Amino acid sequence: MSSDAAAVWTRPEVIAHTALLLDSFQRLLGRPLHPCAGGPAERAACLYHAPLVVVSHTPVADPILHYGNAAALALWEMDWDAFTRTPSRLTAEPDRREDRARALAAVAAHGFLEGYSGVRISSRGRRFHIEDGLIWNLTDAAGVFQGQAATFTRWTALA
Repeated sequence: MSSDAAAVWTRPEVIAHTALLLDSFQRLLGRPLHPCAGGPAERAACLYHAPLVVVSHTPVADPILHYGNAAALALWEMDWDAFTRTPSRLTAEPDRREDRARALAAVAAHGFLEGYSGVRISSRGRRFHIEDGLIWNLTDAAGVFQGQAATFTRWTALA
């Protein structure tokens, strides 16, 4: 599924959030998340269409997804509107949520976690195993916590 027709990456709030994703990753890890050049709008289009999965969620007790690029929307089989209304915990099956919560707690404590792997489930019940993912805390230029994000390029469909 794709939200290309809606061009969500052109929305001011998505452009601003893309800058947060790219800039917080660079500050924290000292390397780019993805080589997106140009101004804010070009960087937003670049990350949205990038061949890696990028997702993020809000900084609340029961986080809601608030960004998914085209690769993420396709993998979770949702459009932008459905994706950005989904509680983050629902991306994992009930028996996998404790493992997910432990990983997110480790990220909260240490800033990021590399080499993450875990099983997730799409909106249509298709299960997949994330391989070698990276999860990081989103912080703005002032160091204020803005949520968490994850990226990965490898996953395997499960039966």
